[in-house]
Amino acid sequence: MDYRYLGTSGLKITEITYGNWLTHGSQVENDVATSCVKAALDAGISTFDTADAYANGAAEEVLGSALKTQRRESLEVFTKVYWPVGPKGPNDTGLSRKHIMEGINGSLRRLQMDYVDLYQAHRYDHETPLEETIQAFADVVRSGKALYIGVSEWSAQQLRDGQALARQAGFSIISNQPQYSALYRVIEAEVVPASKELGISQVVWSPMAQGVLSGKYLPGQPAPEGSRATDEKGGKSTISRFMDDGVLTAVQKLKPIADELGLKMSQLAIAWVLQNENVSTALVGASRPEQVAENVKASGVKIPAEAMSAIDAALGESVEKNPALTVSPETRVA
Repeated sequence: MDYRYLGTSGLKITEITYGNWLTHGSQVENDVATSCVKAALDAGISTFDTADAYANGAAEEVLGSALKTQRRESLEVFTKVYWPVGPKGPNDTGLSRKHIMEGINGSLRRLQMDYVDLYQAHRYDHETPLEETIQAFADVVRSGKALYIGVSEWSAQQLRDGQALARQAGFSIISNQPQYSALYRVIEAEVVPASKELGISQVVWSPMAQGVLSGKYLPGQPAPEGSRATDEKGGKSTISRFMDDGVLTAVQKLKPIADELGLKMSQLAIAWVLQNENVSTALVGASRPEQVAENVKASGVKIPAEAMSAIDAALGESVEKNPALTVSPETRVA
């Protein structure tokens, strides 16, 4: 397993991060989730990503229990704050000082940890002054409850505004967590250039486009039973943008490219995002331990320039590049 620095900080993380969105506390039983975490550790993954809103706190609890026997200093644990949690009252969401302070305490309690390595703003909060948000994060860092601060799905301008205030407050934003894959490249035009300028790197989610780039969804055929596209708890809605016969047909053109490189299509998808020098790590989840062992084989893969060009040609017009799609809700949704 290869390591990369997160932003311009001195923190090294594994270039494959185990994430538990849509799985722990929701799609898979706790014993299976624990087995997946063990498989990640066995494969050399030391970086784990979760959020307080995943399964309304249950995902953090499952991850914390699964990691409890590990040496804390040997792990890099990320979590997030913004989306509604708890009973979802008026102050149970957003990036107000109240919610951030209560959020970090709740996350640490569920994770059974004294600190997290990275605490992330899960979205940009248009209803709270940015100065209030940044000062609260500064206080979280000074308290020792989080070592570093990151954000998720912030636009280029939001990153610039946030970093300017963060540096005034005595810390730096070191990461952004956007959706990014060979099919979904909306960060390339604006977010990535701004991030390079600001010393921020990407922790990318959905490198396999919700599993579509694994090639298991075939055009004109029903989704495999038990797959994310059949999950009514949330998986089906998140994958819907890619479940188009034109997209699925284009994806199948990637198989000979993967075969030529000796990779499975899922490994090719993960390796593709890691070719971007501004990407520090790719988030992968799993509903079975064997999926973890398969995904980590993308670490360290160098895709030749001609193969990268062939991927572009295969996907063609199926690729989404509109930078305006990097958006956060205008109002908080309780």
